[in-house]
Amino acid sequence: MRKTLMTTALAAGLALTGCVTAEQERQVSGAVIGGGLGLITAKVLGADNDWVVVSTLAGAAAGALVARNTATGQCAYARGDGTYYNAPCR
Repeated sequence: MRKTLMTTALAAGLALTGCVTAEQERQVSGAVIGGGLGLITAKVLGADNDWVVVSTLAGAAAGALVARNTATGQCAYARGDGTYYNAPCR
């Protein structure tokens, strides 16, 4: 089941790559990274399954919002210590 799910997700991702703009791609990648960090944090802290879902969704939402700074010509970059700074997009 897990292999089928992963294969389906990969195929869907490949099929949609030509259908998104650069801004949408940044938002999606921000959401994926944020969701992944939320998931990892919840698992490391030993949260139950409900909190894992909540933290993953919150991380995804935060990641998408951080990536959305490109609307002003500014991008958010991680400093490496958990904080972000705005600078012109590269």
